[in-house]
Amino acid sequence: MDPLSDVLSLLKPRSYRSGGFDVGGDLAVKFPKHAGIKCYAVVSGQCWLSLEGLPDAVRLTTGDCFLLPRGLSFSLATDLTLTPVDFLAFLSTRPNGSIKSHGGGGSCFLVGGHFVLSGNHADILLEVLPPIVHIRKESDKMAMRWSLERMMQELSEPQPGGFLIAQQLATMMLVQALRLHMAEGQQGGIGWLFALADKQMNAAITSMHDDPGHRWTLQKLAERAGMSRSIFALKFKATVGTSPMEYLARWRMLLAGDKLTNSDDPISIIALSLGYESESAFSKAFRRAMGCSPRQHRRGQNLVSPTYSEGEGARANQLAPIAV
Repeated sequence: MDPLSDVLSLLKPRSYRSGGFDVGGDLAVKFPKHAGIKCYAVVSGQCWLSLEGLPDAVRLTTGDCFLLPRGLSFSLATDLTLTPVDFLAFLSTRPNGSIKSHGGGGSCFLVGGHFVLSGNHADILLEVLPPIVHIRKESDKMAMRWSLERMMQELSEPQPGGFLIAQQLATMMLVQALRLHMAEGQQGGIGWLFALADKQMNAAITSMHDDPGHRWTLQKLAERAGMSRSIFALKFKATVGTSPMEYLARWRMLLAGDKLTNSDDPISIIALSLGYESESAFSKAFRRAMGCSPRQHRRGQNLVSPTYSEGEGARANQLAPIAV
């Protein structure tokens, strides 16, 4: 797999709610804090997005996509002069708990999904994302169009298996939005996600992900990137925000944590698969990085808490007319 797929597979983003939301008529709704990432796109119309802690509202128009990775409360409004009403309180006033086609206006219709990162250490992704990722370039909107049209079709013409299709479409939207943000951030963005848009850095990171147990050295990674050792080290640090060896060590520990949780492999085998010559050397490195021993981690006694937990996301998956 490629590095982005590796990270997302490790974090196990799970869409537990996907579908559409109609902001019709004169409406302003405030949504509570959430766990994980919300990813939505505007199919038609326009509205305003206001996020807790940010002074300016963001105008959303047809085709715009946005990610909300920090879990902050936010508001959607057709008119910024309106006082937002609480989402849950407003929902309780609607027949059958639905606000689809409220007011009959359909001023703005959004589709997307809410993802909970069920793997540990969600910060490896969330720390490189801003409070709002706003995709609004016309060329980027074109890249999202197919997923939007298919999601709309699933919502308007329900078919057997529609729930699973909607989940996959929401996941496609999430990955596509990350791709577009990654490419946009190539001009000055710092972090492994933005580094993937650079061919040289991508080559080095992909090599580490493809064979994490290899005895990588700075020289070998520089050769993979087609650069001199010194220039590669400087560029990697400037682009990723950490040294190549530090990145490799962190990636190995994330893989180790996943294997300890989701496999029955002996710790000695996990250590060897990740390039450690002995179980004791691996255990020492693991404790330093994770705050507990490999055996404690396997028993669920890890001392380093994930940045995001399932929290609010402990509801059943469903294809619903409301997904915000």
